[in-house]
Amino acid sequence: MTTEIKVPVLPESVADATIATWHVKVGDKVSRDQNLVDIETDKVVLEVVATADGVMTDISQEEGATVLGEQVIAILSEGEIAQTAAPKVSAPLATSPSVVKVIDIVVPVLPESVADATVATWHVAEGDTVSVDQNLVDIETDKVVLEVVAQDNGVIGRIIHVEGDTVLGSQKIGELNAGASAPAAASQEEAIGGDELSSPSVRRLMTEKGLTANDVKGSGKGGRISKEDVEAALANKNSASSNAKAQIAKVPASLAPVDSLGERSQKRVPMTRLRKTIATRLLEAKNSTAMLTTFNEVNMKPIMDLRKQYKDLFEKTHDTRLGFMSFYVKAVTEALKRFPAVNASIDGDDIVYHNFFDISIAVSTPRGLVTPVLRDTDQLGMAAIENGIRGLAIKGRDGKLSIADMTGGNFTITNGGVFGSLLSTPILNLPQAAILGMHKIQDRPMAVDGKVEILPMMYLALSYDHRLIDGKESVGFLVTIKDLLEDPTRLLLDV
Repeated sequence: MTTEIKVPVLPESVADATIATWHVKVGDKVSRDQNLVDIETDKVVLEVVATADGVMTDISQEEGATVLGEQVIAILSEGEIAQTAAPKVSAPLATSPSVVKVIDIVVPVLPESVADATVATWHVAEGDTVSVDQNLVDIETDKVVLEVVAQDNGVIGRIIHVEGDTVLGSQKIGELNAGASAPAAASQEEAIGGDELSSPSVRRLMTEKGLTANDVKGSGKGGRISKEDVEAALANKNSASSNAKAQIAKVPASLAPVDSLGERSQKRVPMTRLRKTIATRLLEAKNSTAMLTTFNEVNMKPIMDLRKQYKDLFEKTHDTRLGFMSFYVKAVTEALKRFPAVNASIDGDDIVYHNFFDISIAVSTPRGLVTPVLRDTDQLGMAAIENGIRGLAIKGRDGKLSIADMTGGNFTITNGGVFGSLLSTPILNLPQAAILGMHKIQDRPMAVDGKVEILPMMYLALSYDHRLIDGKESVGFLVTIKDLLEDPTRLLLDV
């Protein structure tokens, strides 16, 4: 009995699809529910699985072909045994007395606000030995990077979705052979060949660089090719090209080409999901709000003197250093109490006033700018604020921020001064109504009581949505922060 393998029904908004990857070939025996082929649309990658045990007898649409919904792309003969196909030789897994169990590697459940995700980085390759709780792959959403860890000790089997693929929550992206161990090097040399010499991500990199397996010398077990091997081969190729150009340069000028452009190159890489989301949100804030920025300046000498006097005692008592951010957060929290409209947001035709104080802190990470939230700042002391900000910064640097860390926030503080910015106009962090920009502290001559003094001054910039916040409230809010920072004892006295 034969069964037609068809393209799944495509959504109304999707006209056609592409055959991305065949995981079987004609003559292969397959089992029920085994993934046969990946069908890629402009939104997601769909898996087509076998409906019964059998043998693949025909594949009519090869990888790269454009197909329509419910189109027949292959034939599966149920219960037959392949006669012409040579048996596929593979390295046997050295097993322990326990039985090998195949565990699916799946994408974590995504929050309701996240539609899909991207496979960012595989930290392992097919055939690698892994231990329980080892990080296998990073899954990037538009907010955070999620880690998928090994559920047991074993060996990585198939990697179904490679780096750059779009995946859904709970979707299978690979397999882990739990309880297995890596094969011996000798058997690997005999068994591994062709595409099995490299992982899907390495094969994709080789294709992008125009290299074949013959151009790259594998340094791994059994000749397995790694990304480092590809980069080394590319470097050798470029070096050979440079030497050839050097030989050409020795040709007499009369025989040399007229135009010599020299070494000029460019690199094209796709935007990460996080970077695309940042770009979209910044444009949305610019185009959908009546954004305006007001400025002021603050004399930081009182706070600097206070820090100098108590920083050692503070660090000894609380085991954390006393920075400027705790003063900024305290001052902003007090100003938000006095000006509720700044702590509000617009939801359609409604104004939502928040009776709690969750402040987003802008943190620069290798993947881009993120704004994790410091919650209930009105209930935190200076030490708790410093520890909280430090914890968020470390998690952002290491890519450990969770969805919970990023969700919410009524007001944002961004400190471009740490990078040397003297003045800027920060962009709103929607759906918030305002954002405060802090800047570089710089000595400037100032008039004080009719005399010129050199003082450490800092510009403040408050960007706000004029649809919700009027000029009187915005200026009053900023002046309140200025007064509290220039006389920090008022924070303790609540005046």
